[in-house]
Amino acid sequence: MRTLNLLASAALIALLPFASSGVAADNDSGGTTNFSMVKEIYDQVRASYVEPVPEKQLIEGAVKGMLTSLDPHSSYMDAKEYKEMMVQTKGEFGGLGMQVTMENGLVKVVSPIDDTPAARAGMKPNDLILAIDDSSVSDMTLSEAVDKLRGVVGTQVKLTVRRKDTDPFQITLTRAEIKVDPVKAQLKGNDIAYLRVTNFSERTDRALEQAFKTIQQQAGGTKLSGVILDLRNNPGGLLDQAVAVANDFLDQGEIVSIKGRQPRDTRRFEAQRNRDMTHGLPMVVLINGGSASASEIVAGALQDNHRAVLLGTRSFGKGSVQTVLQVKESGGAIKLTTALYYTPSGRSIQAKGIEPDVAVEPARIEQLQEVATQHEADLRGALKNTGPVGARPATGAPGAAAKPPAGTSTAPEAAPATSDTANPSANLPPGATPLPRLAASAFDASSFGSDQDYQFVRAIDLLRGVNLFKNMAAQ
Repeated sequence: MRTLNLLASAALIALLPFASSGVAADNDSGGTTNFSMVKEIYDQVRASYVEPVPEKQLIEGAVKGMLTSLDPHSSYMDAKEYKEMMVQTKGEFGGLGMQVTMENGLVKVVSPIDDTPAARAGMKPNDLILAIDDSSVSDMTLSEAVDKLRGVVGTQVKLTVRRKDTDPFQITLTRAEIKVDPVKAQLKGNDIAYLRVTNFSERTDRALEQAFKTIQQQAGGTKLSGVILDLRNNPGGLLDQAVAVANDFLDQGEIVSIKGRQPRDTRRFEAQRNRDMTHGLPMVVLINGGSASASEIVAGALQDNHRAVLLGTRSFGKGSVQTVLQVKESGGAIKLTTALYYTPSGRSIQAKGIEPDVAVEPARIEQLQEVATQHEADLRGALKNTGPVGARPATGAPGAAAKPPAGTSTAPEAAPATSDTANPSANLPPGATPLPRLAASAFDASSFGSDQDYQFVRAIDLLRGVNLFKNMAAQ
């Protein structure tokens, strides 16, 4: 069985018996000499290192180094790590509840998962974990760091964290059994369906369809007037689930194409006809710097097919596809970047991300600067965008008003800047210990979909405007 992984973090999805057949040969000169060099170094370590080293440790260490030198998302998993990865794709696992990756020797939070210890404690996208229980992560691999973050349910772990424009702080989290509900749904104002998708696990599409049916039942005789699909802080997941979710809002058209070196890694996904469960209701899709991978596939498909207006801030920019290849010899697997994906108009978003149609910064009453989001292009060793870039057609939901000129950003007038010393704990999660001062807070993801969520309120206003225009036109 062979599956594709689109997660922006260190975990995820697929199986293929590992074999050398069908893989293009390396035409670089000196290949034999290079392998001789590896063997020479291996023999020297076995013979001269201060302590005996198990052969398996040396081989796995060499493989890990080879893969991590390629790009931020290729890696080796031993048998234990591979088993844990397979558990995570089912949407149930233990730990703190955040997707993480490795950057410059530190563990970076891609996104906390809703309703988990990490989210409730106030962890944010792009937080850098410096130490776990006072042990520096610079001496750990990502797998070793993840192992230390996990543990027995109910036990505590202390993290030393650095956030943009702040000094480091410490926070203690209590581990819990993580059962991720991939979809949250609410009926807003009696006629707007709010659907928040937090990840793309095996259960996402079924959960989304059921959530929308529940909202329709709650609306009763009231006809729904629009849909808000919230993909903010969604780090991605399974490719087939991204395609299925996009198809839940499309009746026709391309969803995504994937192009790699091997013919088996080149595919195109088309929407199945008459699958739009909303029957063409106006849509707004919310994205931000924590929207990555599978989230970007959905957002790009709806944008390029003129199905929805994208609102928020630029997405993460992970446009690569990882395939998990099982290694029979060790019982582990390698996660290897095998392709890039392209939106229907031919855009590769690798290291670029998706720009919203309507740029809206996260805000409460006054404008709040979003946590300075680092994107795929900022990761060490990230693949460059060398693919064709198609001209994206003008976008917009049916009947939607024209989008603002390029570069237009909508947000309330900014409040006067305040001194860092005015409230030194303003940016700390509850229970965190400052070391010693912090800057102003960014918008809390726990308020997504509430009346305090300015991006959400703007989406509501946009849908109301669309329906007002349609009603006026019909008169």
